Amino acid sequence: MTTRQVRPILCFLAGSVLATSLFAQAPAPKLAFPNTSQTASVKQQVGVTDIEVNYARPSVKGRTIFGGLVPYGEVWRTGANTATKISFSTAVKLNGAAVPAGTYEFFTIPGKTEWTIILQGLGERTQWGAYGYDQKHDTVRVTATPTTLANTVESLSIGFSDLRSNAATLNIAWEKTRVPVKLEVDVVGQLVPQIEAVMASAEPKKPYFPAAMFYFENDLDLKKAIEWIDAGLAEQPTAFFMTYRKGLILAKAGDKAGAIVAAQQSLEMAKKATPPALREEYVRLNEALIASLQ
Repeated sequence: MTTRQVRPILCFLAGSVLATSLFAQAPAPKLAFPNTSQTASVKQQVGVTDIEVNYARPSVKGRTIFGGLVPYGEVWRTGANTATKISFSTAVKLNGAAVPAGTYEFFTIPGKTEWTIILQGLGERTQWGAYGYDQKHDTVRVTATPTTLANTVESLSIGFSDLRSNAATLNIAWEKTRVPVKLEVDVVGQLVPQIEAVMASAEPKKPYFPAAMFYFENDLDLKKAIEWIDAGLAEQPTAFFMTYRKGLILAKAGDKAGAIVAAQQSLEMAKKATPPALREEYVRLNEALIASLQ
């Protein structure tokens, strides 16, 4: 065999070796399997407090859950897989018990007529299930009363309802059981010092309207609320939505005549507003306010 005949064969062999080497080095495809209990995250703001819950959502799948899969009287991870976690950006109260800002593992002890709600400071620890639970790490324990649902909740659900600026209800719902836990935040204590400081400062752009409404909605100093809404209207004299709310503040302060005047002013401006839906909304609101004061 001549050199000219050998050379193509050598090139073919070298290419085959290189291709085999490259295929051998290629990583195996990465497989992602679905979790039996899907992970979930729920975020909710209450007042100025940010709350987040991270948990896995097991399903009923025809089983008896409480008193069966989840025994009564035993510590439960309040979900599946890794223990459920809950975090608060500020201090809160859980069924009346003080809870500092932070992140916690969220355990429960289910019972037929009473549940125990447990928060443990996370620190350096995180655990699978509740197998490493130790009561000495508890930050707070409170009790809650379960209620029976008419319809089955197939997958565990943790969420919030009854939202207000200073409170909400944290709900644990699964199978036909719902466990409501009252959550409170001191939004007035958090915000009032800040509002007062800003209003007393040399800051040229002050939050007159939101500050006035915060004082109105939280039954605080209505004289200041009126002063601030007037200052806001001095900057935006055609803001009929603000004039309407001035009427609400005056009515709450007991000045019915002043409230009617404000509502009438807002009504006349609203009649010229666009789009039509906005015009109709504020015409209706002002007419209702005037009727309630006469």
